[in-house]
Amino acid sequence: MGLVFTRLFSSIFGDKEARILVLGLDNAGKTTILYRLQMGEVVSTIPTIGFNVETVQYNNIKFQVWDLGGQTSIRPYWRCYFPNTQAIIYVVDSSDTDRLVIAKEEFHATLEEEELKGAVVLIFANKQDLPGALDDAAVTEALELHKIKSRQWAIFKTSAIKGEGLFEGLDWLSNTLKSGGG
Repeated sequence: MGLVFTRLFSSIFGDKEARILVLGLDNAGKTTILYRLQMGEVVSTIPTIGFNVETVQYNNIKFQVWDLGGQTSIRPYWRCYFPNTQAIIYVVDSSDTDRLVIAKEEFHATLEEEELKGAVVLIFANKQDLPGALDDAAVTEALELHKIKSRQWAIFKTSAIKGEGLFEGLDWLSNTLKSGGG
C-alpha cells in the first residue's frame, strides 16, 4: 500500500533520485546517521566492513545512500563507488581532534577525484554532544574548507545520537540538488 502512495506522489510531485556517498573516517558516525535518517532512531551499530546501502526519502528526493566503511584498509576502495554520485556527505567526528589532519587529507583527496568533480558536498561536524567537540567553525578551519572553490558545499553541526542538525543538512542538500547543484 505504501508503495502505491509513493508512486502516486512521485507522479504528482516528480521525485528526483540522487546517489549520495556517506564518507568519513571510521567511528565518525556514518552508519548511525544513515539509520537515524532512514528509521528515525538510533540503532546499535558495529564497524562497517564494506558498505551499507539504504534508500532515504526526503523532500521529494529519493536518496540512494551508500555508507562506506572508513577504516584505513577500506578507504582505497571508495573510488569504486564514485561514478554517478551527485552528493557526498562527509562525516567528521568533531571530538576526535587527533585525527582531523587525516580526515582533512582523505576529504581533499576524495574531492580531487575526476568522477566526483560535480558532486555537492555536505559536511556533518558530528558528535557535537561529546565534551571537547569542535564547533563547525573550528572543523571548517581544520578541514580547510575555504580551499573548495569549484563546488557547492555546506557544513552543519550534528549529533547523530540526538538527531540534531541532520535534517537541516538534508534540507540544504535537497534544495541544492533541486536547484541543479550536483
